[in-house]
Amino acid sequence: MATTAAPRRRDADATRARILKAAGAEFARHGFAGARGERIAQRARSSERMIYYYFGSKDGLFRAVLEQAYAQLRDAERSVQLDPDDPWNALEQFCRFVWRYYLEHPEFISLLNTENLYRARHLRRSARLGELVSPIAQMLSRMLAGGAAKGVFRDDIDETELYVAIASLGYFCLSNRHTLSAVLGRDVAAREALERYWAGALRMIAGYVRREPHAGAGALEALPAAIAEVDRL
Repeated sequence: MATTAAPRRRDADATRARILKAAGAEFARHGFAGARGERIAQRARSSERMIYYYFGSKDGLFRAVLEQAYAQLRDAERSVQLDPDDPWNALEQFCRFVWRYYLEHPEFISLLNTENLYRARHLRRSARLGELVSPIAQMLSRMLAGGAAKGVFRDDIDETELYVAIASLGYFCLSNRHTLSAVLGRDVAAREALERYWAGALRMIAGYVRREPHAGAGALEALPAAIAEVDRL
């Protein structure tokens, strides 16, 4: 009995995985409204009946795709090793990880854009939402504490707000690459253009986190020097 159940379980897991992969590509390309079960079934070498057997509905399938996308991001974040001795190097490593992940996973951007249209309706209904919490905040908190202890980072930075700033600088350029490129007359997501943009974004983030010698207007006056100092990033 057990020997029969094991192959069946493997077959079921393989079928479910193929459906999820096919659905991810379909939703990323066509959005939630435009995705079609027959195309997903054909790509997955399965049937629409099996899609609904495993996921219950189109909403359930999209929710499962989102859960998988966030789980993959969480796993990638957990693999990041930041320089424990050099806060500036750690900051660069962190920023470039975030921005490269967006570049290398355009389907993630597409899925997020779609889910934001639905005001996170599917994510909010996920029973897995708690386990998908990103480790990024803790990672940033440790990096900021290390930089503050060395006297190079401010000690009043909210790690969540910093993450939103870093993510925004990488996300917006790529999620809006087509409209930006059309309006500005050049490919803003070409590799050379991205490298220049990321270098400038690093300088902006570095200027924000750097501990200034004086508060108030003096801090604003010192900002160009601060940016020049970390131009090596």
